[in-house]
Amino acid sequence: MAKEGAYQRTGKSLRNSAVALVLQIVQLLLGFFSRKIFLDYLGTEVLGLNSTASSLLNFLNLAELGIGNAVAFSLYKPLFGKDTKTIREIVALQGWLYKRVALFVIGASVVAMFFFPMIFTKMELPMSYAYASFAVLLLSSMLGYFVNYKQVVLTADQKDYKVQLSFRVTMIVKVAFQMAAVAFLPHPYLWWLIIEAVFAIIAAILLDRTVHREYPFLRGKVKVARKAAAVAEGEEVVTLDKYPDIISKIKQLFIHKIGFYATVQITPLLIYAFTSLSLVAIYGNYMVLSNSLYGLLLALFASITASVGNMVAEGDSKLIMKVFRELFTSRFFLMTFSSVILWFLTEPFVELWIGPQYLLPRTTLLLIILNFFLTGMYIVFDIYINACGLFRDVWATIAQVIVYLGLALVLGHFMGLDGVLLAGVIQLVLLTVVWRPYFLFRHGIKQPVVKYWLLYGKILLAGGAAIAAGTFILNLLPQPNGSVISFIIYAAEVCVIFALLLFGALYAVEKGMRTFVERIFNTLHR
Repeated sequence: MAKEGAYQRTGKSLRNSAVALVLQIVQLLLGFFSRKIFLDYLGTEVLGLNSTASSLLNFLNLAELGIGNAVAFSLYKPLFGKDTKTIREIVALQGWLYKRVALFVIGASVVAMFFFPMIFTKMELPMSYAYASFAVLLLSSMLGYFVNYKQVVLTADQKDYKVQLSFRVTMIVKVAFQMAAVAFLPHPYLWWLIIEAVFAIIAAILLDRTVHREYPFLRGKVKVARKAAAVAEGEEVVTLDKYPDIISKIKQLFIHKIGFYATVQITPLLIYAFTSLSLVAIYGNYMVLSNSLYGLLLALFASITASVGNMVAEGDSKLIMKVFRELFTSRFFLMTFSSVILWFLTEPFVELWIGPQYLLPRTTLLLIILNFFLTGMYIVFDIYINACGLFRDVWATIAQVIVYLGLALVLGHFMGLDGVLLAGVIQLVLLTVVWRPYFLFRHGIKQPVVKYWLLYGKILLAGGAAIAAGTFILNLLPQPNGSVISFIIYAAEVCVIFALLLFGALYAVEKGMRTFVERIFNTLHR
């Protein structure tokens, strides 16, 4: 029975991952073409403005408090038990909280707009561009609070592929329309904003219909009250104190959200503070590459949190540790392989894609890759911590924020872009190598943390040896000469050489890699 449940969890995860991966590849390819067109027709100033406005809005969205994660964790048991009443009440509570968060974000956004002349003082574009960009992004964000918050049920129920098909396909069509409008219509940025707003509304409507078609019992209205009150005939009421665990975890997640945005989403703002909008845009080109690759990897791990949450509920400690080794080792393979691809292929690709004038120094590329790798490795901890509901280490996140912002301000002042990125690397090492493994293994997996460090050390050595051997072989082969054909050949060589060497090294030294391959193979052949 346990084995059957494991196969079902793996099968659902594979389905979600397959759909997400295909759509992510389409979006990735489209993203490269759109970035080129947007750079040519809109310029680096406009794209830098858009990145900065997005970061500012994401910072204001800290008020979301991690409600979505807390709700997802609370839905695992009622979804497993098909307790529709509890599901309706939890989702109603989420909607009640989200509406109040939305009102706060709207108010904070209005206040922030008064400071735009100071925030965008170095911008050469008309100030109306900043207000219009921010307003459209705010509209899209508010739709998530007022309309699409119920999608958390699909995600918690391991049906994330339905979210992908409904939402991401709409976003792909949106980008195609924006490309055409920018290239062929007058006032290109105005059309870009109009299409952005229209498709945000369309996506919200489609996703809302998908949720209600899958869970028709969510259509009915459940009233949320602070205290018990008289109930009219046929009316459902849930009080805030009925689910105290949700409120408690939301308070804990609020601090974690601050840590996330302070160390990730505020980075473009810090770069802009120490450099310029143009450098933000050039940095953004590199981030398009790394984020696209990261999106592919994220798609492969789509909906795994819900599967791990289901597994954790079973309480089999040996299985929990076994799956951790599988996920961590397979994630290490993917992140190391992707980091190698970024190191060898980013510069020749950027030269072919948008031109050598958009290249950054190699030291900057190295720091981007280190941030990419460490952030990607953190995903395994994030999956387990969310599945176990372990959010109480708020002091660690406060320390993380202080370390990152302190280092970023000091190093950014002296080193500019590289200083901000180096600050990110330092805080990620402290978080992903030191604290989070100790916290998870002690309170979640409940195994000695030395097992993690031995695992990490072993696969690091194996991965390092594979990279050294691959680099030696690659240096014996012809290098790209600036043509598309030579780049394709070189890229194929890089991918084949390092994929084989990395996989072979990890498969040989770590049992978790072998059992992971066996699990996937058995699930596909059932």
